[in-house]
Amino acid sequence: MPRTGGSYSTSDLSRKSGDIIAEALRHPVTITQRNKPRLVLLNIDDYERLMRQSDGRSVGTLETMPHGLLDEFEAAVDAYAETDETSR
Repeated sequence: MPRTGGSYSTSDLSRKSGDIIAEALRHPVTITQRNKPRLVLLNIDDYERLMRQSDGRSVGTLETMPHGLLDEFEAAVDAYAETDETSR
């Protein structure tokens, strides 16, 4: 492979897809379009590792909130409401 650094243009991808895929199996490869990075090809192991490391936060509701935390939340809302009413 003549290029180093793992960066190829979209036209390279159409001409040298086999070589680029082989390189992407070893390390991530950047695909550029009009000299701007647009895509990254990476092997499935790296992809799965990134997905496992992604943000694990989830959405909850008041009904699913632990009781202790719900009590703290309600107390904070009440304190805020009292402060807001006295400042009017």
